Amino acid sequence: MNERQDTADIDLMTEISTLYYVQGETQEVIAKRLGLSRIRVGRLLKRAQVEGIVDVRVRQHPAVSAEIEFELKRRFGLKRALIALDNADPDVQRASVASLVADHLSRSLADGQIVAVGMGRNVGAVADNVFGAESLNVSFVCAIGGSLRAGEYMNPDHICRRMASKFGGDSETLYAPALVQNSELRDALYDNPTVRQTLDRARRADMALIGVGDVSENSNMVRMGWFTPQEIAEARLSGTVGDMMGYDFIDIHGRPSATPMQGRVIGLNIQDLTRVPDVIAIASENTKAVGILGALRTGVIDTLATSTSNAHTIIRLDEATRRGAAVV
Repeated sequence: MNERQDTADIDLMTEISTLYYVQGETQEVIAKRLGLSRIRVGRLLKRAQVEGIVDVRVRQHPAVSAEIEFELKRRFGLKRALIALDNADPDVQRASVASLVADHLSRSLADGQIVAVGMGRNVGAVADNVFGAESLNVSFVCAIGGSLRAGEYMNPDHICRRMASKFGGDSETLYAPALVQNSELRDALYDNPTVRQTLDRARRADMALIGVGDVSENSNMVRMGWFTPQEIAEARLSGTVGDMMGYDFIDIHGRPSATPMQGRVIGLNIQDLTRVPDVIAIASENTKAVGILGALRTGVIDTLATSTSNAHTIIRLDEATRRGAAVV
């Protein structure tokens, strides 16, 4: 397809989408008006979604989510809870949760602010679900080092660049690996002026976008080769239920877990995050409810973005584990 034809198709998709989604015309009326078949109109509407011309989102009615959001805020001292409808497709679920975070950023970001950006699919999905944002002078700063095996989509450097392209402003790379062999090497890298400068800027962030990981043999950390399935299994036996931004491994009570995996990641830690006014934790997968509960109990998270089923599970787990602790 040549450039002229491609431009004509984009114009046509935009016109059809405006008539259908904005003006409320039926596909039949649009087809007659534009001299097209109804089948072609339908196909062009679907293509408009694929091309990103149309962003169709279905959200829970506020009355449906208000009660569970209130309960999460009450239990964990959250400022807000962003709860997406459940979807069996993990990619659709991730996009639904990410779109709520993107909307929150669009409403909240202001000129001159800094956003510290973590790693992972959920954080990366936020950049893909920003539509029509106002151009701002915002800095997106890597809050964790990079990993070759993570690929462009999940690496904080690339996420920062995509966020800056959507919101405006600039991005800053943390020139360090995400994972090192031991805590001694990590400490040495912290003393590097370039690394220290970027992390100090990330610590001054107004917002932080972080993922919450689960401890399983199918986790990203295993797929990226950071840890072996055996290390993960041993961590679980020691009470580890998840991690925050790939850095701090925690137990179900939100306390640091005793695992050799601790202390090898270059990035912001829980103490750093306590100084950030709005720490946004994003986790869409239904395998992460226990990890999210542990993360919430650290007291660092201000905004939780997750699915409806995760929200209900977290509340049930919190109730059950509190009762268990009381009995003990």
